[in-house]
Amino acid sequence: MKIVIIGGVACGPKAAARIHRLRPDADIVIVEKNEILSYAGCGIPYYIGGDINNIKELMKTNAGIIRDTHYFRNFKGVTVLNKTVATAIDRNDKSVEILNLERSEPRKIAYDKLVLATGSVPVVPPIPGADLKGVFSLRDLNDAKHIRERIRNGAKRAVIIGGGAIGIEITEAFVKNQIETHIVEARERILARSLDADMSKLVFEYLELDEVHQHVKSKVLAFEGDMHGNVCKVRTATGDIATDLVVIAIGVRPNTLLAQQAGLELGETGAIKVNEFLQTSDPDIYAGGDCVENRHILTNTAIYSPMGDTANKHGRVIANNICGGSQACSFPGVLNTMVYKYSDLTIGHAGLTEQNALEHGFEVETTLYAGLDKPEFLPSARRIDIKMVVDKATRKLLGIQLVGEGDVSKRLDVAATAMSLGATIDQISNIDLGYAPPYSPAIDSILSGSNVIQNKMNGVSHSLSPLEVARLMSTHTDMVVLDVRTRGEFDAGHIDDPRVQWMSLVDLNKSAQQLPREKLVVVVCHVGLRSYEACQYLRSAGFDNAFFMEGGLSLWQPRMIAHNQNPVPKPEPEAEPAVTEAEELAEA
Repeated sequence: MKIVIIGGVACGPKAAARIHRLRPDADIVIVEKNEILSYAGCGIPYYIGGDINNIKELMKTNAGIIRDTHYFRNFKGVTVLNKTVATAIDRNDKSVEILNLERSEPRKIAYDKLVLATGSVPVVPPIPGADLKGVFSLRDLNDAKHIRERIRNGAKRAVIIGGGAIGIEITEAFVKNQIETHIVEARERILARSLDADMSKLVFEYLELDEVHQHVKSKVLAFEGDMHGNVCKVRTATGDIATDLVVIAIGVRPNTLLAQQAGLELGETGAIKVNEFLQTSDPDIYAGGDCVENRHILTNTAIYSPMGDTANKHGRVIANNICGGSQACSFPGVLNTMVYKYSDLTIGHAGLTEQNALEHGFEVETTLYAGLDKPEFLPSARRIDIKMVVDKATRKLLGIQLVGEGDVSKRLDVAATAMSLGATIDQISNIDLGYAPPYSPAIDSILSGSNVIQNKMNGVSHSLSPLEVARLMSTHTDMVVLDVRTRGEFDAGHIDDPRVQWMSLVDLNKSAQQLPREKLVVVVCHVGLRSYEACQYLRSAGFDNAFFMEGGLSLWQPRMIAHNQNPVPKPEPEAEPAVTEAEELAEA
């Protein structure tokens, strides 16, 4: 069998290696336009930041062997034609026209099965000055090399166009190298496609701690250069930014030109349309990776989700179906699961955001939970803030968003697995996860979050998100914000508003009658547990308008409302009050 694969980065080499294992007698050819192939593109930000010193590390196997043409020929039985571009597909005689870029030698190669793994290309808007030296779009490893060279040569200022996941990762690389960094984002906030407003705000404020300048709702008008043709300024609708380099990271689009010219069908997202077996409209031509359209597991709608792990899974599925027999299989779709980091902060999300779910017609319930990745008695315990989105009709988990310095990836993977299998929030809350103090609390934070939203959906608890509280405070003058922490915690920092009252949780049963029953009462504490218990007591005592704030003051965002510009100060460790035994029991 003659297999021709166009594209040699992720999906293509994976398909080639798998086909060779299943059919050692197959004649496999990879056509790749660049010299370098099968590299870990997702590692580029870490090469730029200096975590990886040699770019060849991104091309190595687990055994430390460079994946070059010799490797594929000697270890995988695959012929690689690098520095060679595929110029046309002739579907009638089942051949591909190719051109060697060094020797300008055109020729044809025949195929029985063809695989398109042509990937994606960066979106570069028609901005004047985009061709200046020092403006990059991360097209390949060469861009990464040039960015790192500029850092080594003394670049002190950088502008990143785009506040998505790639923009955040590149920001980390620059800040680590003590470069003054600006993010310019056209949308109303960073990570607007991935996180709801209450979660993206956490990332926004974390970046502010490192003095990363975030210009949201801002459009780039032009790049200006110096007398040597190097970029020196970015002109935006909100002002000019001096810079030594620019990275355009506003996304990618599928590379479909070859497929279009061959008359293959494109999907509604503009990517190549494939069936569940990853066949195109021509059954002898398969496609995978960043050039194809996927199906969303939860909505069964078309989605463009260019991800390195998905491309590798595509390669394996394509190989299985080309070889046939018992290995033939289908690809189930994607949840758009992503995890990435900035400094000590990890961001993860899978499934639908609240906004996505509403747009797809779901009636949803959501909750915010502030937890820890390990028991509090361990010094290594770190925070994880979780937002869960649940379908009210079926009680199935529709989406999760996690932000924190703790082990986010573990909880993200549990949630993604649950969503892939159609689990309800009730099933998730009782998953038998591994427990030991070095790895998780006795009830893991993902299970605790499930319990919280269970209570909410069952009518056991009555809560409001910090965003909802902020909106109420901006419109309701006649309300009470009841802080039930200890006096020491309250004095160390609280919401600066005349509607705030302090009343310790342990004294609530004696003092609650002082509160006006006719007013809206929002109870707050540090992370939400004490305020939940206080709210339960108030409700039982006849305060029907009592609610507690999800996530507590740890998730309170004063900048969400214009009239309150005084964030809650965090007490220094030595100033934290001693917790009495009664308060420990109340917390438990």
